[in-house]
Amino acid sequence: MTSARKRCTVLLTFDFDAESSKVAKGLTSPTPISQGQYGARVGLPRILKLLAQYEIKATIFIPGWTAERYPDLVRQIQAEGHEIGHHGYTHVTPVTLSREEEREQLTKGFAALNQVASVRPKGYRSPAWDLSNHSIDLFKEFGFEYESSLMGDDFQLYRIGTEDGSPGLVEIPISWILDDFVHFEIVENGVGLANPASVYEIWAGEFDGAYAEEGVFCLTMHPQVIGRYPRIRMLEKLIQYMRGHAGVEFTTCAEAVAAWRKNNPTGTN
Repeated sequence: MTSARKRCTVLLTFDFDAESSKVAKGLTSPTPISQGQYGARVGLPRILKLLAQYEIKATIFIPGWTAERYPDLVRQIQAEGHEIGHHGYTHVTPVTLSREEEREQLTKGFAALNQVASVRPKGYRSPAWDLSNHSIDLFKEFGFEYESSLMGDDFQLYRIGTEDGSPGLVEIPISWILDDFVHFEIVENGVGLANPASVYEIWAGEFDGAYAEEGVFCLTMHPQVIGRYPRIRMLEKLIQYMRGHAGVEFTTCAEAVAAWRKNNPTGTN
């Protein structure tokens, strides 16, 4: 790739749920639990190997519950230079929680990640991709710098929670079309089990849009989903495609937010 000014930022993000997403839904029989275990046993190691091969640092959002059950994997994630993000504690949706219950989820999530890896995450992603009416105030209370659960843009970061005159947080927008789960898993609306080649076309097209608009391309993936062999090879092909464009930078969410804040000081956006 020829050298050029930066014109597109790529964020490869992963939600390392393991069994937590199944348990939160009451799916505790052996087969659904084994699906979560696959993410830890097979999916995450494949992801870490791919990222190391291409010297890419990613952001991996981890529920506290998962960190407590897979401390060695969490410490490996940290040792390999990836950012650890907050993903709740028990993978429950904030929408159903009272303010105090949601605060407890955040507190216990922080405590688990600190206990396992001595880390305090700078960013949060909701396990349900939805927030309560209390969430943003709680994020500011806990000192988060960014959040990644909303869909108010596609390729541009923006501020949220500024209504009280505070700087608020930076939002890293997400999209269902850029989430591996809806493409590859059996879901209620019948979508799923797609051919990786078809998903590659969709994701490459979305990247083309981010590149054309000099924005941010953020993928959300799950080890138990993208970790299947043909899917991880598809992701590698996409990485190669994106690296073939001049001015593309792969980075973590925290680094992207820091750069955005520098270029968008409080009061200008």
